[in-house]
Amino acid sequence: MTVTSVTNFRKNLFEHIDNTVEYGETITVTTKKGNAVILSEQEYSGLLETLYLMSIPGLAESIKEGMETPLEECIPHESVGW
Repeated sequence: MTVTSVTNFRKNLFEHIDNTVEYGETITVTTKKGNAVILSEQEYSGLLETLYLMSIPGLAESIKEGMETPLEECIPHESVGW
């Protein structure tokens, strides 16, 4: 994660944005009134999706249970009918 002042961020805006988009670099921009965080759209969407999935009751437990299920006990995807 990069931490930079708002003045430096402004001077190097395109470089910072390119690094965020291309490399997924998160940038904290500091100001006198508080800080802001710059994320790529991909990272932001991933966070929102994770928050949504974690809000579904029982989903995390179901995923953990599925991960602990031995492969031979799993249903072949052909028989699911998708």
